[in-house]
Amino acid sequence: MFIPFGGIRMTNKKIVVIGGGWAGCAAALTAKKAGADVTLLERTDMLLGTGLVGGIFRNNGRYTAAEECIAMGAGDLFEVMEATATHKNMEFPGHKHATLYNIYKIEPSVKQLLLDRGIKLLMAAPAVKTDFDGDRIIAVTTKSGLRLEADAFVDVSGSSAMPLNCNKHGNGCAMCILRCHSFGPRVSVTTQAGVEEWTAEKPTGLGAMSGSCKLFKESLAPEIISQLEATGCCVVPIPEAIKKHKEKLAMKACQQYALDAYADNIVLLDTGSAKLMTPYYPLEELRMIPGFERARFEDPLSGGKGNSMRYFNFAHVDAALKADGKTNLFCGGERAGAMVGHTEAIVSGSLAGHNAARAASGLEPVVLPDSTALGEFIGYVVKQMLDAETRNKKYTFSGSVYFERMQEKGLYSTDNAAIKARVAAAGCTGIFAKL
Repeated sequence: MFIPFGGIRMTNKKIVVIGGGWAGCAAALTAKKAGADVTLLERTDMLLGTGLVGGIFRNNGRYTAAEECIAMGAGDLFEVMEATATHKNMEFPGHKHATLYNIYKIEPSVKQLLLDRGIKLLMAAPAVKTDFDGDRIIAVTTKSGLRLEADAFVDVSGSSAMPLNCNKHGNGCAMCILRCHSFGPRVSVTTQAGVEEWTAEKPTGLGAMSGSCKLFKESLAPEIISQLEATGCCVVPIPEAIKKHKEKLAMKACQQYALDAYADNIVLLDTGSAKLMTPYYPLEELRMIPGFERARFEDPLSGGKGNSMRYFNFAHVDAALKADGKTNLFCGGERAGAMVGHTEAIVSGSLAGHNAARAASGLEPVVLPDSTALGEFIGYVVKQMLDAETRNKKYTFSGSVYFERMQEKGLYSTDNAAIKARVAAAGCTGIFAKL
């Protein structure tokens, strides 16, 4: 028997994906392409998690990563991003050839894609209990009491959504898109199964603060709105009299934006809203900047004081993204380490979902070759998580320490033909489109 897309033989194996962010959606798609019966559990009433306020892809090395992922057979989510793009091939401080997707259009489009592929979605259904026997996960139970048995599981529940962490290590709950007070805090299957875990540190404590927030476009000056919608980016110098808060750069989860340009200027991107590229900005100070006199935060609602805290509970995984000590549990996104960004989540989620399907069918998991950017990235990051010092750094294709490494190794490219040839030479063409 064959499924109607890709011509891949059905395995009749059941996979449960816990978490509906970018990594979870990617994992569900690759597990389904491998022929599995896939159920995805999402804690809230919308998919994508921080992707609901993100909007940036194809910037710097993410271009290469996206093209490799497409060549490997997991390009579905990038196609949806492209279809909902507000601006393509644009530049902003420190970043080239970026594309911005519309944060208001993206979630319904991704949800429809998953439904069209036959993936079962259980919304507002966090997994709150895990049953396991030795090295195998047996079942998870949702908050409503629904027990789901499966052959393999993927934990892509993220590393944030804990009000206690935001209050203890950040500036307090800022009422962000994670909506913990409405849907409850994140619960990790990996944690419940007793897998070894770690937490990253920042200069002032544990975790890291999400790197941006949103402003209502309508609350900004007309000339700012016009420039945003025409070019995708607006850079407004901060008057010397109120220029401060440079310390926020060290708090950012997204260290690729920890540049002086983001301390000296207000940097806005057009993702449907006006994306403010700083973790927070005191409202009374923001309104002192020309053009921002009536500025209003959209998300987090308390974006004048803070943002969500992330990078708690990285799971100990190997280069196949299998959780240490468990034979049928795989992790992706920030559960698998300090992998920053939506592209990084899609990449790791795709591998985790694919390997969960392989494990369910009794096959050895795949480790992507380090001759590819995806394989080198995943293999490198999971090793860095083993050491407390390197665990504190943030890894992304778009900047900071990993983009530098990517360039040194000659893995960064915007030549689509060359990227496809490299994936082919590694024997990975279409690897995620089959079992």
